[in-house]
Amino acid sequence: MLELDQVAVSYGKAPVLADLSVRFAPGRLTALVGPNGSGKSTLLKAVMGFLPVQSGTITLDGRPIRTLARRALARRVAYLPQENRCPDYMTLGELVELAGYARYSLMGGPSDRDRALFRDALETVGLADMAHRPVNALSGGQKQRAWIAMVLAQDAEIVLMDEPVNHLDVKYQYAVMDLVRSLTRDHGRTVIAVLHDMNLTSAYADDVVMLRGGRVVAAGPVAQTVDADSVSRTFDLEADIFVRDGRLVCLPRLAGTGTRLPEVRARTA
Repeated sequence: MLELDQVAVSYGKAPVLADLSVRFAPGRLTALVGPNGSGKSTLLKAVMGFLPVQSGTITLDGRPIRTLARRALARRVAYLPQENRCPDYMTLGELVELAGYARYSLMGGPSDRDRALFRDALETVGLADMAHRPVNALSGGQKQRAWIAMVLAQDAEIVLMDEPVNHLDVKYQYAVMDLVRSLTRDHGRTVIAVLHDMNLTSAYADDVVMLRGGRVVAAGPVAQTVDADSVSRTFDLEADIFVRDGRLVCLPRLAGTGTRLPEVRARTA
């Protein structure tokens, strides 16, 4: 169980998170949603210890996370930042091997179990035949899958992802989210992902935390939390929320008119 209790974080004198309290249920995919500047990425960075916490506590299974050494934390929590870069010479296989660093002994390298994890991770993301290729020679969708492979190979029970579908076209957004969803469904991971698309959230997330101004507007299972009121209070956006094919759909209204977006009909010859 990862829990934040009345956490406050600031950039200099500017507060970003204010007395924020939230629990993340194990084995579930939780989406963090909210407008830009609402504290989504800051929350993840605070968990990782990249930003100091002014007040409140962050605990993992009841233990303050700040008491964990960096390598010990890396064995429990994996982090995929918003932007990822690597040297031009680095191959996909070398990138994935970096995931085992927290498990290596001082003078040792990957164990047989580590190498099996690396192979399995590349198989899972569909890149097993590309281990020899430079990462920077891969397509955008392949690169994102490569970074997810590294997260898988880290073998951490909790995975933090900051905008995992950033800069991807619609096809690859859904392909990558299928992989993210498989981390919980097939691998038993706890995944916390920053998302901007409410329809991706309703399609893939078990739970949602809706943030605005560094505070929680609403939190809980998607089906019980995402509604017209919570969307309005989070995004200052009027939207119709309805069920289609078993999942919630968020349809924004035109700004200032209170009407739906116009329906587009395909023309027939």
